[in-house]
Amino acid sequence: MKSAFEIPFVGLKIGVHEFEFEIDNTFFESLPYSLIEKGSLKAWLTLEKKETMLIASFDIDGTVEMECSRCNEPMDVEVFGEMEIIYKFGHEAVEDENLIVISPDSYEIDITQPIYELITVSLPSRPVHDEGECDEEMVKLIEKFQSTENNKNDDDTDPRWSALKNLN
Repeated sequence: MKSAFEIPFVGLKIGVHEFEFEIDNTFFESLPYSLIEKGSLKAWLTLEKKETMLIASFDIDGTVEMECSRCNEPMDVEVFGEMEIIYKFGHEAVEDENLIVISPDSYEIDITQPIYELITVSLPSRPVHDEGECDEEMVKLIEKFQSTENNKNDDDTDPRWSALKNLN
């Protein structure tokens, strides 16, 4: 079955071509090790075809569902980002992550992986709910354990560390 994210470039004329994609839960389900399970995004691809290369400019915008790093409840996280990849015709190996060498015999590019990578690098490193939106029970439980841990640390302080605190 042909994917909507496989772009046949052989029939395209030299010049700029634009594509738009809807990304939903089925996109993430099709990826075997996806960290994201649910989302609703749009992706735009501006593909410039030249004689010896393709220049692909990606833009994404939308939301994905992730767990809050504070209370572990699901939350919608806004995602937006942009990236450019150059597809060059040839056979040589390259180490540049934004340059992909494709065989001169190729007739299409699959943009599934670049779109997924753009989404994942556009995610915040620590998604948390806005103040007051976290699960109250979880917040109380965290505060309880933090306060008991702090009290425990104060009582068990090695006297050598106490002496170091007075050095300032």
